Amino acid sequence: MSGEGKLFIISAPSGAGKTTLEQMLLDSELDLIKSVSATTRKPRASEANNRDYIFLSKDEFAKERDEGKFLEWAEVFGNFYATPKTKVINAIEEGKNIILSIDVQGAEQVKKIFPEAILIFIKTPNFNTLKSRLEKRLTDSNEEIDRRLEVAKDELAKLDMYNYTIVNDDLDNAFYELKNVIKKCLEKEKEW
Repeated sequence: MSGEGKLFIISAPSGAGKTTLEQMLLDSELDLIKSVSATTRKPRASEANNRDYIFLSKDEFAKERDEGKFLEWAEVFGNFYATPKTKVINAIEEGKNIILSIDVQGAEQVKKIFPEAILIFIKTPNFNTLKSRLEKRLTDSNEEIDRRLEVAKDELAKLDMYNYTIVNDDLDNAFYELKNVIKKCLEKEKEW
């Protein structure tokens, strides 16, 4: 569809470097915008409302969900996350290329609505690396880290759903690979 923007979905287990790589993409010369997800979790110290997430109470979230304002939503580790529908649809219709940074559950839901979406999965080279990164963040208890690792196993079982998989063993190399995947997809669109 000429004139329409591309939708990129980036998923990764907690600790794989998705947020860092996404920010590097947004800071690059590529013409990309970020879809800001809604969540009921509390903001971390460095996070700002409407920049990192749209922080909502559980009641506000439930109201917006029930009104059909989300493209997808999921409960993750006791908190709710969602993608605001209108902003994504408007961006695509305006010809903007948009990144959704969402989990595997959300990616499955969005792929049903936008089958042309390009799904990219970021992973660490192995589970020990993932566990080490989660521990170094110092944001989660050991119990929370164990839960995140269990979820990561389930996410990795769905890799075949993704168009591309990038191993984040070295941040610069992973960014180079991710950027090239997106460039290739954007150039393919121009050939039509």
